[in-house]
Amino acid sequence: MGEGESAGLEARMTSMSLGPHESKTQSRSHGATALMNTTWLASQQRKVAPPPFQPRPLKTATKVESSAAAQPRAPLVSKHGVSNLSAHPPASSRGSVAQAQARPAGLSSTASQNSRAAPSEVKLDLGHYDGGLERDERKGRREASQSDEADTLAMDSSMDGLQHQPTRPWGLSQFEIGRPLGKGKFGRVYLARTKASPSSYPGHQGYVVALKCVYKKELVENKVDLQLRREIEIQMNLRHPNVLRMFGYFHDPGRIFMMLEFAGRGELFKILSKLPERRFDEATAAKYIAQIADALQYLHSKHIIHRDIKPENLLVGIRGEVKIADFGWSVHAPGNRRATLCGTLDYLPPEMVEGKSHGGAVDLWAMGVLTYEFLEGVPPFEELSGASMTYKRIASVDLHIPTHFSEEAKDLVRSLLRYHPTDRLPLSKVLRHPWIMRYDPQAFVRASRYVRADSA
Repeated sequence: MGEGESAGLEARMTSMSLGPHESKTQSRSHGATALMNTTWLASQQRKVAPPPFQPRPLKTATKVESSAAAQPRAPLVSKHGVSNLSAHPPASSRGSVAQAQARPAGLSSTASQNSRAAPSEVKLDLGHYDGGLERDERKGRREASQSDEADTLAMDSSMDGLQHQPTRPWGLSQFEIGRPLGKGKFGRVYLARTKASPSSYPGHQGYVVALKCVYKKELVENKVDLQLRREIEIQMNLRHPNVLRMFGYFHDPGRIFMMLEFAGRGELFKILSKLPERRFDEATAAKYIAQIADALQYLHSKHIIHRDIKPENLLVGIRGEVKIADFGWSVHAPGNRRATLCGTLDYLPPEMVEGKSHGGAVDLWAMGVLTYEFLEGVPPFEELSGASMTYKRIASVDLHIPTHFSEEAKDLVRSLLRYHPTDRLPLSKVLRHPWIMRYDPQAFVRASRYVRADSA
């Protein structure tokens, strides 16, 4: 890359802040680009080793029915080894308590009654609620103006005229709140369970979800309110075992709540970080990549580009299956071309850092970076000297593959990290790549259940 191109890159990086006199319309249109001011700092922070991840064990309480002998039940977690798990569990394992507790909360009472079962004997311990929502309210985070209520953030999944099937009405009083699962810039996430209603079948203990709360005032102040609305509209319409499900959403004065699928093993990034060398063996990495490719092929068939694939946005379910989450930068793009600079620094493709339009191939590039990081523990283009050097290495595809990668893994990484988007290996071929087939021979067959192979 010449000096002129280098100067252009640096000029784009230094011009990402908004001026004090820009109009509200201009601010909103540049909001996504302005957020890139923090990408380099975030990329440095994610390289700092967090303390070893020690998830709280899931406790169970046994309840013995006095009227009849207890029926044999499947264990809460029947298998733990990722090597023994498929993204699509066999039908015989789908009646386990863990799966029943995590059943979609948007299910109607009629549908629930049609699947009546014997009273459950095992109940998931939600853990201790830390009072975070009340503390936030005392700090004034819940304050909201009337204009905010009447605008885009008066959101409820039970309303008619939405882009998805309406759910039953929900409210905060219908949930038992448990231990915190995470905390972000705009809110908190808690483990929660729906309370049994009078119409519930006998023994029904409610559905376990991850309840995410965000604050309207902070969304508006940071000009990401429309981004959240787009995220919800996209995620509510997705049904895939390797995509985190959203069951519904509702709001009250100052807050929006989202009912998300509970991924019992947490962030893949934390799992990766606690490993001795912060990397997976090739068998584990290949199975995760196969599941991610399966999910991305499904998303692309619906003209959805994720645009922020990275370990922090991947969760692991109770059976060890990976789930794509956080659709904040996602976009529904039937035209397949976008121009917004967005995502995470280490995962940006050349077309983004050079200011060109982009399409679904940005997710292929990100999957190449992800494969490399799974096997090496760090992204392929990271530069501790600063963001400018990282941008230059990405733009020139300055790729150095470690010798401990197998030949098949090297070939897959090189096939995905190509400068020209059209040269990157399509998802259907990723699923049939020798490295994937070696460790997950059924990956392509499994993916074909959700989308035609030629749609990727």
